[in-house]
Amino acid sequence: MSTLTMGRRALIAAALATMTFASPTLAEGNKVMDSIHFLIPGGAGGGWDGTARGTGEALTKAGLVGSASYENMSGGGGGKAIGYLIENSASNHGTLMVNSTPIVIRSLTGVFPHNFRDLTLVAGTIGDYAAVVVGKDSPINSMDDLMAAYDADPRNTAIGGGSVPGGMDHLVAAMVFEAAGKDALAVKYIPYDAGGKAMAALLSGEIAALSTGFSEAVDLAAAGEVKIIGVTSDDRVPAAPDAMTMKEQGIDTSFVNWRGFFAAPDLPADQLAQYQKALSEMYATPEWEAVRARNGWVNIHNSGDEFKTFLEGQEKVIGDLMKKLGFL
Repeated sequence: MSTLTMGRRALIAAALATMTFASPTLAEGNKVMDSIHFLIPGGAGGGWDGTARGTGEALTKAGLVGSASYENMSGGGGGKAIGYLIENSASNHGTLMVNSTPIVIRSLTGVFPHNFRDLTLVAGTIGDYAAVVVGKDSPINSMDDLMAAYDADPRNTAIGGGSVPGGMDHLVAAMVFEAAGKDALAVKYIPYDAGGKAMAALLSGEIAALSTGFSEAVDLAAAGEVKIIGVTSDDRVPAAPDAMTMKEQGIDTSFVNWRGFFAAPDLPADQLAQYQKALSEMYATPEWEAVRARNGWVNIHNSGDEFKTFLEGQEKVIGDLMKKLGFL
């Protein structure tokens, strides 16, 4: 073997060694936390599940967090997970619980003995529009079709959702039907524990339509399993450009459901700062943009005191709406 060939091989080996050791060093330089454990208050397939796993995916792929683990804890419309986080506070300081608008709704209605003030507020992260969907073989193809079916046979035109009666999915359905000129309280609503079970009921024909998060419907619609017949956005969402808004169909209502993260009470300030730093830096990464765009989410970022102000504002707006609809 010539000296020149040996020299070239040595240079190539050195370059490869540099590349091999450079990547972990860069990742280590970005790392904010070694690990995060996500507590998900509902079953697999729901909006909370998708938000936690999507956030964990972005954080780990971007190198901001070393590893992420997930725990689904269904029960009480999310109340079981909240109670667990509070009652086992000291042992849960490595845990982030995902939640959303229902934590406000269920506290207002007294379903939960706790409210968001009993937890450590980490950050709001995204917004997710609501959608009404039907099964792929349903004769219903629009909101006009759904309203006609409801007018013809109200009791057999049930609307399902992945939340308790008076919860998020129920509230959205009531808002939509009221805006369409119907008696919102007369609509037959069937609750399921998390979006995955609700979607199964839709596909089996147990319900006529499903009130759900837009991001939960996108993948199934793309796969041809469901048809999205209405979205609560002001404009069409790029993730499903063929899905019409409620407003386009003469139903003057819009809504976006925030999702965010909470930690156990008395979380040490330095750990809270780490969580907030990791989530804040996540927004600038291509890994997060890929997850966000795939799900059709809207970035809504507010940390700490800003998150508290936002939640208190939501509490008033939703409380007023629920009184108007007769839920309070």
